[in-house]
Amino acid sequence: MKYIRLGDLLVKSGTITQTQLDEALKLQSGTGERLGSVLQKHGFITEKQLIDTLMSQLGVEFIDLNGYSIPSEMAQILPKNIAKKHSVVPIRVSRTDIRIAMADPLNFVAIEEVQSVTRRRVIPLIAASAAVDRALQNLYSNQGAMRAIEDMQRDLLGSQYGGAADTAALPQSMAVDEDEADAAPAIRLVNSIIDRACTEGASDIHMEPGEDSMTIRMRIDGILRPIIPVPRELQNSVISRMKIMARMDIAQKQIPQDGRANVTVRQETLDLRISTLPTIHGEKVVIRLLRKSPQLSSLEGIGLEGENRDRFCRLVDRAAEGVILMVGPTGSGKTSTLYAMIDRLKSEEVNLVSLEDPVEYHIGGVCQVQINDKTGLTFASVLRSVLRQDPDIIAVGEIRDGETAEIAMRAAMTGHLVLSTVHTNNAVSSVDRLLDIGVEPYLIAGAVKGIVSQRLVRRLCPHCRRPYVPAPEEQAALGMEPGEHQFYRGEGCGECFGTGYRGRTGVFEILEVTPAMRRAIHARSLKELERAMAAASFLPIMENCRRLILSGVTSAEEVQRVLGEV
Repeated sequence: MKYIRLGDLLVKSGTITQTQLDEALKLQSGTGERLGSVLQKHGFITEKQLIDTLMSQLGVEFIDLNGYSIPSEMAQILPKNIAKKHSVVPIRVSRTDIRIAMADPLNFVAIEEVQSVTRRRVIPLIAASAAVDRALQNLYSNQGAMRAIEDMQRDLLGSQYGGAADTAALPQSMAVDEDEADAAPAIRLVNSIIDRACTEGASDIHMEPGEDSMTIRMRIDGILRPIIPVPRELQNSVISRMKIMARMDIAQKQIPQDGRANVTVRQETLDLRISTLPTIHGEKVVIRLLRKSPQLSSLEGIGLEGENRDRFCRLVDRAAEGVILMVGPTGSGKTSTLYAMIDRLKSEEVNLVSLEDPVEYHIGGVCQVQINDKTGLTFASVLRSVLRQDPDIIAVGEIRDGETAEIAMRAAMTGHLVLSTVHTNNAVSSVDRLLDIGVEPYLIAGAVKGIVSQRLVRRLCPHCRRPYVPAPEEQAALGMEPGEHQFYRGEGCGECFGTGYRGRTGVFEILEVTPAMRRAIHARSLKELERAMAAASFLPIMENCRRLILSGVTSAEEVQRVLGEV
């Protein structure tokens, strides 16, 4: 390929002006960034414009890595350090040529180094930068896992494998390094899986034994995705490694066990909550990944915008006493909202105590208590003790039983502000739930100030989002009157790895309890409560979803997946 400067090529094709190029070059000066990245970062061009220009001007072929299966042996052709250094992915190789996918086919330094290492002529292909990063992670992470599996199988056949026993003396807090060559194969395999989960932003890892193999799946943006199979004969070694990390009894396989471990992945500290469950094919392991010190989400970051944000702030800022509940099913983002509320309320003037199981994030200025049922530190017992600690605000991680609920309600009625969560589907059913676990109606009516119900829906990828006109049946399924509405859906691209979605946001319904609602609760009449809510201009969660659908934030399919039919 003839040497040519990217800026000259873009100006020649009319994609940018000379003035824009000069400004981009000034911005690039001293940063070490490549010009293409600077142009995209500052909005001079989009990645699609860059790809289209390079394809037309250079005749470089485009490759969609999301739909391309890269042979695992490619990781042996090009060393991992070279591939990651230059963000290039080996795609196909012959005796004389090697095809590599790269976001910048004008990176001649990368091309020459690949050519020198592989001793083959390099044929560059252009791909989306996010797709290149994902393909690199998949190819070389899987390589590390597969190499560990091969080593485990070889040791097993030679009766030399003792990875689980060798790790018994390891400390509970450890560093995860998938490239640690001296570690036992089981350690390297587990490290590779944890490293991959961290890179993918997964919230959970599932190790599921089957008849023929153990499948590793990860929950990414709320959806479980298969990652890699582990041969059945190796599953006990992998499970033993996880149990040793969590200080569990590796000899006990017939009862469920729970444990935790602290690990460090690329200077980031993770808290792993590990649970085992006996199944007919062996023990299933589920690992929850918790970041120790994340950036607490802003209200806008968790999806609170517009009228919902105003209601939320009014509810939190004006409540000097009473109970505020966050409700929703497991995995609906209640904890993130609770932490956002705690972060908003904490100050030097108040004593804020939180009771959590587990303590997921560490917050400065807040007294956080770890609940431990095994030692008698239950929500109810600790809550009684906290009331003798002169608290202003008490955050109870979850109301699980009538005793905890009643103590919380009575604390609220004696001048404390209590924040908590309840596992129910919506604001109305949370009142029904409290009644069901034995809380007296007068306590609920007198204590509860507001209820925040929420779910998490996936955001449409802004790069491949396309509008369409929905059928009347699709509008009706969302409770909308037939009309000329415009919905959106994601087609799948390199930025979202072909899913059509990228990230998640919260959808909410916020109930501020009025005197009419209190009377309905006291009378145990849910019908009266619903009428009082309608009179108070309560906006149900589906209304929030409809607004997000019409504004292109999410899709009708995603809302129906999360909430079901109206």
